[in-house]
Amino acid sequence: MKILLLCSAFNGLSQRAWLALRDRGHRVSVRIVRDSREIAEAAAAADPELILCPFLRQRVPDEVWRRHRTIIIHPGPEGDRGPSALDWAIMDAEPTWGVTALQATGDLDGGPVWGTRVFRMPSDPPRKSTLYNTQVSDAAMSLIGEVVTKAGDPAFAPRRQSAGAGVERPLVRQADRAFSWDEPTARILRRIRAADGRPGVHTELAGVPVAVFDAHPGEAGPGEPGTIAARGQGAVLVRTGDGALWIGQARRLAPDAPGTTVKLPAVLALGESVPEVPVAAVPPSLREIRYRRLGRVGWVQFAFHNGAMSTRQCRRLAAAVRHAAAQDTSVLVLAGGEVFSNGIHLGVIDAHPNPAAEAWRNITAIDDLCREIIDCTGQLVVSALAGDAGAGGVMPALGADEVIARDGVLLNPHYRKMGLYGSEYWTYVLPRRAGQEQAHRLTTDCEPITAAGAAELGLVDHLTGGDRAEFAAAVLDHATELAAGGRADALVRRKQAAREADEQRRPLETYRVRELAEMSQDIFDDRHGFAGARRAFLTGRAAGPAPEPPLLPSPRLPRMTSVG
Repeated sequence: MKILLLCSAFNGLSQRAWLALRDRGHRVSVRIVRDSREIAEAAAAADPELILCPFLRQRVPDEVWRRHRTIIIHPGPEGDRGPSALDWAIMDAEPTWGVTALQATGDLDGGPVWGTRVFRMPSDPPRKSTLYNTQVSDAAMSLIGEVVTKAGDPAFAPRRQSAGAGVERPLVRQADRAFSWDEPTARILRRIRAADGRPGVHTELAGVPVAVFDAHPGEAGPGEPGTIAARGQGAVLVRTGDGALWIGQARRLAPDAPGTTVKLPAVLALGESVPEVPVAAVPPSLREIRYRRLGRVGWVQFAFHNGAMSTRQCRRLAAAVRHAAAQDTSVLVLAGGEVFSNGIHLGVIDAHPNPAAEAWRNITAIDDLCREIIDCTGQLVVSALAGDAGAGGVMPALGADEVIARDGVLLNPHYRKMGLYGSEYWTYVLPRRAGQEQAHRLTTDCEPITAAGAAELGLVDHLTGGDRAEFAAAVLDHATELAAGGRADALVRRKQAAREADEQRRPLETYRVRELAEMSQDIFDDRHGFAGARRAFLTGRAAGPAPEPPLLPSPRLPRMTSVG
């Protein structure tokens, strides 16, 4: 079937839909559209049999939906209408929620129903971005498959919604999100999480107007609500009406240019001088790096907000890997969080008085981390990808001896759209796993790949299904099995011999030197527009014409057997 995906951005769900549909043999094109004119032009150019809108903020014009069957994937249950479905669901503490496939008509979100999915909402208020990237995206992908199947059935007719049924909710504005710090902690928490990762909730901290994100319950001594009690792990602890909240991220609101500043760790955004507190006083949800030993398995858990890793975070994670490698365990697991990693921290770089100098420090720090992983020859290293990885964040995973990924994870192992050649020893680890030809294609075509596609290329060794808890259990079972009976010891000896042979052929340091020679021109000379691309990404403002994702179908990739 000839399918057109209309998207406001080529986000994770749009990428998953594009990859899944082309793997089913459909002819799929994608257009990033910003207004009704671009939607009409895209439909006229593609002349599709079916239009799918997995992530579209604009209304589809009449001339398009009247001519082409157009299905909107709405992130709300049947009857929900409006552009801020998830925001309201979190703020109103809805016990269940859903996703609905609706045929576009002149009645916004009121068209015939092609399918729906319902799920239970987490009892702890979720971040909007987390909810979207987990339950909502999984339900949407299930619906997209159902819609395409039904579109191929001439006898299928969508079900009309009842006249007058449904709840229409308006676009959430800052006035709807507003809170006072003297209100109950639970209410403030819901409002912040309903706006995370965008647009945040406007408030004031330490006399600075900011948008706040990444809230976690905490405890503080007596004091005026809204005052900062402490800081730790880059977050600030703010007193509320009945307790306190840790605020992990903040964005300054410049009065003369609102919205142009970037999201940063709250301590950096505020520049507030408050006492540092021990890491033990920070709630587990805010502890970025943790190590635990499970028999013969050492487990390094790291979780950085949106997968961005600053110079300081890279250095701390490298130190954690060194500590884990020095233990008398047999297997070392590197387990990422909601996002495995997206590489260097563009926000911290952009906010620095000398962005080029900070970018250089960040890239050399993440190189040091990758070197620790590659050079860990005393243990078998397993990387566990429960979430997506992008750009330089893919390479620490590929430096491990085994890569285990959760089915459905996306990898974007390329840099060029950001105007960078890339480092992190990618010229060593990527060809070592996929071959020189595939490494070149992956870094120049700039296409996302699924975990299954990555497995076919040799980037991923094992796939496993299930939710994140089930994935972690499967990884631990696999690592424990590797460590049992001396199996890991034999694999380590083989690994040591391979690393020595590679070093004889070409020292590892030469890969780094060559990559950094290229990166120096990208960072300091800005030869490919890194500064502009970075700023556009951080602010959501296009640096030029809207970029188009790849449009041509690729060969279908077979799936691998799951582990665990």
